[in-house]
Amino acid sequence: MNNFKSEEEFLQAYNPGDFKTLSVTTDILVLSVSSEESTNYRKTDKKNMSVLLVKRDNYPFKDKWCLPGGFVGYDENLDDAPKRILKNETNLDNIYLEQLYTFGDTSRDPRMRVISTSYMALIDKARLENNLSDNASWFDINISEENNIVHIYLDNGVTNFSFEIEKKLRDKTTDRYDFKVVKNDNLAFDHALVILSGIERLRNKIEYTDVVFNMMPEYFTLGELQQVYEVILNKKLLDPAFRRIIEPKVEKTDKMRTGGGHRPSALFKYKNK
Repeated sequence: MNNFKSEEEFLQAYNPGDFKTLSVTTDILVLSVSSEESTNYRKTDKKNMSVLLVKRDNYPFKDKWCLPGGFVGYDENLDDAPKRILKNETNLDNIYLEQLYTFGDTSRDPRMRVISTSYMALIDKARLENNLSDNASWFDINISEENNIVHIYLDNGVTNFSFEIEKKLRDKTTDRYDFKVVKNDNLAFDHALVILSGIERLRNKIEYTDVVFNMMPEYFTLGELQQVYEVILNKKLLDPAFRRIIEPKVEKTDKMRTGGGHRPSALFKYKNK
C-alpha cells in the first residue's frame, strides 16, 4: 500500500528501474496450401499444407530455422508488429492475421527474458512465390500422431527435418491440451510449439468459420477446395456431405478449368469475397 495523494504525485515518484525489464516479440505462423504436381496426368495434383520458415543468420540459433518474427517497437502497437514483419518478409499487405497465444517460458530465449505473442497468417501461396526474402522458404508439413506424440515432418525439397511434441489433456470439459517438445534439432526458440498450436487452432476454426478461404485463390474447383479441407483436417471427407456443407459458402461462376487430361471443371468463388 502507498501513501500517495494523487495520480500525479505517484507518477512523479514512480521509478521504472524498480522493476526488472523484459522484451516483447511477435512470431508469425504463416500457413498456406500448395500443390505437388502429379506425374499421372489423369490424377489431380496432391495438396500439401505449408509453413513459411526463415533461416537464421545470427546467434542465437544461427543456421536454425524459425518463424518470421521480431521485437515489438517501444512505440508500436502490438497488432502492428506482425504486419510490419510480414511486409518485410513477403512484400505484401492485407494478409489475414489473428492472434494465437502468448509464450512466456523463462528459458525460451537465451539472450534475455522475452515474452512472445504469436499470430497465425493464412494466405494463398501463389501470391508469395516471387516476393519472399532470400532466407525464407516454404516447407510442406506432414503430421502423424501416435500414443499422444505428434510427429511433424517438414520438407522444402532441399532440407527436411522433424520434431515431436507430447500432448497431454489438461481439461476434459474444454478438450484443451498442454504441449511439450520431446524432440527438436532444427527449429529455433519454442517455435515447434507455435506451429502445432496454430495448426490445432486452424483445424478447429474451419469447422465453424470460413477462414479457409483466405488460403484459396479467387477461383477454384470444388475438388480443390475439398482437398484443402482434407489436408488441414488430415482426414478424407465424403464428397456428398462436404458439398452440402460448402454449398451455402460458394457460388458457381461461368469460368471453367480445362486441360491437363481432365474433364472441364466448373470454377467457383467464395460468396462473401
